[in-house]
Amino acid sequence: MATKKTEVSKTETSKAQQLRDKLFSKKKHAGLRMTDKQIKEAFDYSAKYMEFLGNAKIERDAAEYTIAAAEKKGYVPFEKGMKLKAGDKVYLCNRGKAVIFALIGKKGVKDGVRISAAHIDSPRLDLKQNPVFENEEMAYFKTHYYGGIKKYQWPTVSLALHGVIIKADGTSVRVTIGEDENDPVFCVTDLLPHLAQDQMKRSPAEIVRGEELNILIGSMPFKDDEASERVKLAVLSLLYDKYGITEDDFISAELDAVPAGKPRDIGFDRSMIGGYGHDDKVCAYTAFSALMDIKKTPERTAVVILTDKEETGSDGNTGLKSAYFRYFIDDLAECFGEQGRTVMSRSECLSADVNAGFDPTFPDVLEKRNAAFLNYGVCVTKFTGARGKSGTSDASAEFVGTVRRLLDKNEVVWQTGELGKVDLGGGGTVAAYIANLDVDTIDVGVPVLCMHAPFEIVAKTDVYMTYKAFLVFMGQ
Repeated sequence: MATKKTEVSKTETSKAQQLRDKLFSKKKHAGLRMTDKQIKEAFDYSAKYMEFLGNAKIERDAAEYTIAAAEKKGYVPFEKGMKLKAGDKVYLCNRGKAVIFALIGKKGVKDGVRISAAHIDSPRLDLKQNPVFENEEMAYFKTHYYGGIKKYQWPTVSLALHGVIIKADGTSVRVTIGEDENDPVFCVTDLLPHLAQDQMKRSPAEIVRGEELNILIGSMPFKDDEASERVKLAVLSLLYDKYGITEDDFISAELDAVPAGKPRDIGFDRSMIGGYGHDDKVCAYTAFSALMDIKKTPERTAVVILTDKEETGSDGNTGLKSAYFRYFIDDLAECFGEQGRTVMSRSECLSADVNAGFDPTFPDVLEKRNAAFLNYGVCVTKFTGARGKSGTSDASAEFVGTVRRLLDKNEVVWQTGELGKVDLGGGGTVAAYIANLDVDTIDVGVPVLCMHAPFEIVAKTDVYMTYKAFLVFMGQ
């Protein structure tokens, strides 16, 4: 009898296991789902992404980089009223800081377009309009931080300077200092622990205050005993000799201090990438490179938006709250005798932005069942927002189902995720601004550790699967 009971038990267990296999979610590490060949492809692709990341620190860099790459693929500037046909490739650059690329599909735009939208700005330190000052024979830049940062993470980091200066005569000077190994770098200073007792009594948000994020730029005086502020004078003299600029020219400049240096492999297995600006260069590159890699003319026109100003709320004429994208669709529709509003209503969008990766060192801020994990593939985020889903577009079940079937059919490793616990998390993307144009929209992107820090981390398998997601979405 005992033997018979055991056999029944085994049968019942087998049925239960069969039901589990059929009914339970099957999340699994990408390293266990991908073949060795696919993993090598992911690593090779990530090497190309790392090259982009190291050369696209700010939005102007990213715009120039992608335009140059697109032109090699046959993309030409878009002009209102131009004659377009299937297979044509066009782009529109908005003030050097945002770009739209379009590959015209076989159906033109009558059935809508497929949009992938990412942002190419990242948190950083911007110089104020009157930034140069001297204090106790040390020269500094005054800064105003850009985007959401933990201010205490930015002191003692090697910084490079990127941007543009418009001189009094209207000529433009591009600046990149700190990326070449022979360049100097810059730094925000901090107190040594031995003397920081009072500083450490401040709240975390105040350990380093905004007005203390001063960048050290020089310490040698101009050799003139009669002059005041001789260190400042020496620095301005060097800048005048190199760039022909005066102190007043900083008023019409956009200069950004960002972490210096190239991205690096992380881990003994080199499975991850560490670097500045994964948010959101990783989604910008995967979307852009997917568009560039489409081999055959797709059925529907594919559009990639690389936009600016997301980290400060998407306001301004290069951010997606402005009308530049809507105007582009209006003009593109006109080329085919269609109305922009009709094209929009028939369109679909993968809003390309990163999500917070689960960090086992800090597990309490994420609800594990609904968190994104490194190496579990591209993350599909139905809604973002804060607390009561404030500021989110919240994709429809129908569109989530469409995306789900698309990824499964094409063997893209994917997962879902949220930006933290309900009453704790929150965050925004550009999804809402596209959805507000009557476009079916959902967020997809790469999980990130240390988001908004000077050094962020992503997994190579996730980067590759995000690329594949955009490729199958736009390339059909």
